Amino acid sequence: MKIRLLMAATLLAVLLPATSQAQVTVDVAKITCKQFLLDTVAPTKSVAMWLSGYYHGKHGGTVVDFGALQREADKVEDYCRLNLDMTVMDAVEGALAVGKKQ
Repeated sequence: MKIRLLMAATLLAVLLPATSQAQVTVDVAKITCKQFLLDTVAPTKSVAMWLSGYYHGKHGGTVVDFGALQREADKVEDYCRLNLDMTVMDAVEGALAVGKKQ
């Protein structure tokens, strides 16, 4: 799990332009839907890819379906537009019916 998190963080760091991101780390659990939609913390695509990897990793998935990723990202964006103050992780769980695995 730690290796996947490290790999996801590395991918996120590589995808973000150095000049546009002043922060060194991002706590995705604290990103609100409003921040997600307005790209104020990180680019929406990067956050969507991280979230996809996070939830697929929790369920043991190792395959990336980019078509499904785009459809799921669109659903989360639609859900977020109606719930701007909700965290994006809660929006993923609401929009895609994925739960936190304990």
